Amino acid sequence: MELQLPKGVRDFPPEEMILRNRLIATLQAVFERYGFNPLETPTFERLDVLSAKYAGGAEILKETFRFTDQGSRELALRYDLTVPFARFVGMNPQLKQPFKRYAIGRVYRDGPIKLGRYREFYQCDADVVGSASMLADAECVRMALAGFKQLDLPVRISVNNRKLLDELLEKGGVPKERAVEAMLVLDKLKKVGLADVKKELAEKNIPEDAVDFIITISTNNDPDTEKLDAIKKYLGETPGTKEMAELLDYLADAENVVFDPSLARGLAYYTGTVFEGFVPESNVTSSVCGGGRYDTLIAGLLDNKLAYPAVGFSFGLEPIMDALKEKNPTERRTLAKAYVIPIKASKEGFAVAELLRQASIPVDMDLNGRSISKNLDYANSYGIPYALIVGKKELAEGKVKLKDMTSGEESLLTVEEAIAKLK
Repeated sequence: MELQLPKGVRDFPPEEMILRNRLIATLQAVFERYGFNPLETPTFERLDVLSAKYAGGAEILKETFRFTDQGSRELALRYDLTVPFARFVGMNPQLKQPFKRYAIGRVYRDGPIKLGRYREFYQCDADVVGSASMLADAECVRMALAGFKQLDLPVRISVNNRKLLDELLEKGGVPKERAVEAMLVLDKLKKVGLADVKKELAEKNIPEDAVDFIITISTNNDPDTEKLDAIKKYLGETPGTKEMAELLDYLADAENVVFDPSLARGLAYYTGTVFEGFVPESNVTSSVCGGGRYDTLIAGLLDNKLAYPAVGFSFGLEPIMDALKEKNPTERRTLAKAYVIPIKASKEGFAVAELLRQASIPVDMDLNGRSISKNLDYANSYGIPYALIVGKKELAEGKVKLKDMTSGEESLLTVEEAIAKLK
């Protein structure tokens, strides 16, 4: 049998997991800095929850992995973390609102595969339920920016409003029943270019002049306020223009945020703000973050008339990982800071390693009694910064030999002195 992975999934070796864990820890710290608390939901849900009218919509259901359990119940792997969050809120009416949560976990989509897009991948979500204020939307965008600043990753975030896009399409004469179809075509403008968008519009029999105003505004380089002023002249004051104006005001001093009237995002549950981030001048073309407002999703799942205004977003862990590796291809293969090499002194070497570990220094050590040269080659192959040689000669002096693997410099130190230097 030839051993192979299923298409669209990957193993994560240590050098991958070291970067992944650092990334997750960074994002967790950013979430908590903004007052969000952790929540975990199951990897799979009832199919009727994931396929509910107000959930992800027909496009995402095409990519959903489905199965039945031994009781013939229809289940599916979650395709995002938002619908499970909505289900959790609906099942816990005692939650004090606004309720702010973040979740980091695997999701699954049986869709096209390319660089930065896989069938099994992590999402890192943050959501607020119980606030209709644009402050909550602005906070999500600011938090996304803060995360990428911590990662030292240049990202450009586009923002829009689905109400505004609906209003523009209606003004252009696009029938309401075809609005989502037109949105999905326009959403590809920045990704595939104007020529391909026009071609697809023609194929779908959507008149180009019905969306010409949106394309014109979206492809010019005018400041955001001027774009919105032009839209206000075209539409007048509308709910969409008011929300967009308020959001842009809260983000006025934010760098790398741009108003894009063509942005729709594919999921059907968005009702207001939408935003999406990309890494400019990168081979990673998938979005590295995205989200928006979904005020009807939770009430729709519960089939009641209570208001559950909500907004949230997701960091795309996989494309972020690819972008970070592209920016800095050097990868750590171990977390060990020192490698203990006992020379005919395994018991003493083991004791020294334990002293370093008790001092919170990550340490590995030779377990096979190899020669110094082979051990140094081993430490070097893993990129361990220091080797600590424990031999009879050194022990007789109450010391150990610390070797800097980069410079080759050696020092004869007490264990306490070695710990101080390694810290």
